[in-house]
Amino acid sequence: MSRRLECNVALVTGGASGIGGAFAERLAAEGASVAVLDISDASDAVADIKAQGSDGFAHVVDLSDHEAVMASMAAVTDAVGPVDILVNNASVYGPVPLADLTIKDWRRMFAINVESMFSTIQAFSPGMKERGWGRIINISSNSVGLVIPGLTHYVASKMAVIGLTRGAANELADYGITVNSVGPSLVRTATGTSPEALYDIVPQLQAIKRVEVPEDLVGTIVFLASDDSAFVTGQNHWVDGGLLRS
Repeated sequence: MSRRLECNVALVTGGASGIGGAFAERLAAEGASVAVLDISDASDAVADIKAQGSDGFAHVVDLSDHEAVMASMAAVTDAVGPVDILVNNASVYGPVPLADLTIKDWRRMFAINVESMFSTIQAFSPGMKERGWGRIINISSNSVGLVIPGLTHYVASKMAVIGLTRGAANELADYGITVNSVGPSLVRTATGTSPEALYDIVPQLQAIKRVEVPEDLVGTIVFLASDDSAFVTGQNHWVDGGLLRS
């Protein structure tokens, strides 16, 4: 492993397990100290981070609580240092037909999938601006280019992630901060809740006809977190096996 992120500090939201856990472990393997913000206990993720020879820290926080996210900055900074790389991965998902969708469902989807990103960017980008360098990576979804019944609120939230990415990229570029998003396909994780039938159907729509796993995403995350992507900002990067190729 190149350890090209040595001396950097990364923060992964929703990093206790699944895709976020894979991001945290790979960033650590590349030399970064890694903090995890999650509503769940992330002690296993911290153990994986430390097994890579990097410092790890976990902080339990409700990412839908703006004030709590803002307050978490001090705990993270004290534990591992000022954040250079922010990976906004935390997300919720759940099909609900539009006719049955409540305003509570809608608001919770946006609170976790979009507003948590706004909160972390507000909390951690000022330090990046002061230091003249930063990488912000938001996880979107290729669902924005598909027609999926029951996911209107989810698709709308992930489209908003792309809009937030573009807007923030424009405002932060002069400070040496890049902002990009990554759009995966259906990803199989140990904690996944998608119907099993989808893992048979979705790969057949992709150019690469196999189920996506978290390890398929980590290389793009590391690229966007490094100086190799210094001239890349405001972009959404599809990492979906070529599903959205047309």
